[in-house]
Amino acid sequence: MIVGVPKEIKPQENRVGVVPAGVRDLVTRGHRVLVQKGAGNGSGFADEEYNAVGAVLVDTAEEVWGTADMVWKVKEPIAPEYPLLREGLVLYTYLHLAPDPQQTKALLDAGVVGIAFETVETPDGRLPLLAPMSEVAGRLAVQAGARCLEMVSGGRGVLLGGVPGVRPGHVVILGGGIVGKNAARIAIGMEADVTLIDLNVERLRWFDDIYHGRIKTLYSTQYTIEAAVEASDLVIGAALVPGGLAPTLVSEQMIKRMKPGSAVVDVAIDQGGCVETIHATTHANPTYKVHDVVHYGVANMPGAVPRTSTFALHNATGPYGLKLADLGWKEALKRDPALAKGLNTCYGKITYKAVADALSLPFEPWKA
Repeated sequence: MIVGVPKEIKPQENRVGVVPAGVRDLVTRGHRVLVQKGAGNGSGFADEEYNAVGAVLVDTAEEVWGTADMVWKVKEPIAPEYPLLREGLVLYTYLHLAPDPQQTKALLDAGVVGIAFETVETPDGRLPLLAPMSEVAGRLAVQAGARCLEMVSGGRGVLLGGVPGVRPGHVVILGGGIVGKNAARIAIGMEADVTLIDLNVERLRWFDDIYHGRIKTLYSTQYTIEAAVEASDLVIGAALVPGGLAPTLVSEQMIKRMKPGSAVVDVAIDQGGCVETIHATTHANPTYKVHDVVHYGVANMPGAVPRTSTFALHNATGPYGLKLADLGWKEALKRDPALAKGLNTCYGKITYKAVADALSLPFEPWKA
């Protein structure tokens, strides 16, 4: 198979789909790997490193997309890349289609076989290709929130950890999944006052057992969310519906009742966000204010730490990518039910129900 690794063009996205060690694995198995020159620079991988392990370096994205059987990248294609899509091309990347009708239309019109990292799901419900970036984003969310609370960023001038004799900042985390776990870990490490809200009582028990009461846990209801958000300094949105739109947990009315200069960091922004007033931002312009509350909605948070993120991501995506290359996408999906759940689009059809439901489009399950 010819595997293509283009340079990411989303603003401030410095990750790369395949690390040099991954290229070596592919080449050793007899595959040809095309890497666009400079694709790895942002993650600290020079072209020479790819060349040394057998990659073919090419000058343009057009050469990668036009020649490859499978394009292996990090983020979803954006508008300048839509003309490069073509029928039967296997696109292996994060797609996040539910809040993105334009991208979905482009993939469907072109007949792309779109395999989304975020919906690969094991029989026990784990999302192995989403997990590493959720870990990174959860940890970054608290750092970003701490900066948002600084007065120079428009915040109310609160230090999350406080100091002796001064109350620490109050962090409310909405969701106890991987993002929530990692956000809680960092917030506790910064000595903040942390409240975590989730629907799963067993998960709340886990937090209570692990942190011995240092995290306040609340069962998720509209009342508990409203009260906690109003009392918070920082809200971290960490709710997830695999492949579908994130639920709106924080309404505009709740934002109005927050203290002036408080902050929200919505890690669910890739799936539309769980804060009603959030919209996607970039690393260059990460924040804006609504009702005097600082909003942070960067849609590719792990891109801020590309070296760490690229290694973590490839550790997870590598084995599945090798399977796609070795077996071809149809046989790989037949043999691996987890990977089969990653199929979102296929020759003009939406094959993942949550995406179809979110966009009010027909759903057609893929048949092996």
